[in-house]
Amino acid sequence: MAINTDVEDWGGVGSNDPGERAWLLQSPSVDSVRQLEAERSRGVSSWAAVFIVVNAALGAGLLNFPAAFNLAGGVTAGVMLQMFMLIFIICGLVILGYCSQVSNESSYQEVVRATCGKVTGIACEVAIAVYTFGTCIAFFIVIGDQLDRLVAAMAHDTDDTTDHWYTDRKFTISVTAVLFVLPLSIPKEIGFQKYASALSVIGTWYVTIVVIIKYIFPDKNMTQSPVSASSASWTAVFNAMPTICFGFQCHVSCVPVFNSMSRKAIKPWGVVVTFSMIICLFVYTGTGICGFLTFGSNVNQDVLMSYPSDDVAVAIARAFIVICVITSYPILHFCGRAVLEGLWLRFQGEQVEVCVRREQRRRILQTLVWFVVTLVLALFIPDIGRVISLIGGLAACFIFVFPGLCLMQAKLSETASRTASWHGSVVFGVVMVTMGAFIFGLTTTNSIYQDIIS
Repeated sequence: MAINTDVEDWGGVGSNDPGERAWLLQSPSVDSVRQLEAERSRGVSSWAAVFIVVNAALGAGLLNFPAAFNLAGGVTAGVMLQMFMLIFIICGLVILGYCSQVSNESSYQEVVRATCGKVTGIACEVAIAVYTFGTCIAFFIVIGDQLDRLVAAMAHDTDDTTDHWYTDRKFTISVTAVLFVLPLSIPKEIGFQKYASALSVIGTWYVTIVVIIKYIFPDKNMTQSPVSASSASWTAVFNAMPTICFGFQCHVSCVPVFNSMSRKAIKPWGVVVTFSMIICLFVYTGTGICGFLTFGSNVNQDVLMSYPSDDVAVAIARAFIVICVITSYPILHFCGRAVLEGLWLRFQGEQVEVCVRREQRRRILQTLVWFVVTLVLALFIPDIGRVISLIGGLAACFIFVFPGLCLMQAKLSETASRTASWHGSVVFGVVMVTMGAFIFGLTTTNSIYQDIIS
């Protein structure tokens, strides 16, 4: 009962609706991957694959990049760190395509299970569940951030403070979650989300354009804050790693993209992911640099929170983000719920027939528990940076650790003569696993430490 098993296993007997698949993960705009099933018979072109990968990568992490540049110690450190990590991000995507081809599996977790074994596969599924859970918390925080300023703008409150109970942050998040997010999360199918993809792309690009324009043509009443010219210490650059990993993490979603291509080969796939990541690099770098240079060390963890409430262009950007996050939460919840369902069925050893009869009751219970816990945590977590610092380290596992393990196991299982390229691949896999473990351990430990002392 893995996530990428037939739709019929989940009770959708005879259904061809790609919305019932749970291949889609991670970013708010990842929904376009569902279009792949309809095009599987003729294959997806390389240009279409580029769009889908970009769509899968761009998301709510965009809002945190200016603050990440500030934590890294300036523009130079932030850009250099992105360029360095981009090499391994692209290599990880290429490795996943290679391992998918070798294992003949079409989803991230099944590629890991097939190449690395049952234990590592279970660890991967647990990591996906935790990651999607944390991302759902971040979504609620983003909703609260944007609604705070939108409500203040509608109330014509220039200092962003209101005394009315209906403008309280906890109240607005809860009402929005119960009225819009919960009803979209309960259904078994998420095919209705196919219309959210284009809107998410427009929203993220619009935010980038607004941040760049506001830097070039700043408001007259905005005061320039000090901008760091260099890092306080060489270790400061590691503070930006969780945000970069969170922003570029599209690896879980990209395995089915590779399998849907008309030319299912490593060389065209390498070109696709290279172009895609370069596009994402420009978007993230443009937002990070311009947002950081606009507000300097005073930049908020959510860059839109640094702008005044009465700015019309920024208010439209906030509305875009709220709509995108509301429609993206059910996608992430669906993926996490599907992973938990698969783990539960494996643990119980239940048959498909039993699963179908009890599916609705389990689904509603799982959805309610997931929704309530993520909402309560979001109400008491102060900003999106706290969440990204935790799950960003976990994203490093999807980018570095699991692809590195898959490459090592795939090469070690080969019986042919072991050439220099074979040894180079194994060494590179070891390097990726080591780097991923280091980033995960460092960022997670630092995040927990910062939470304790504050």
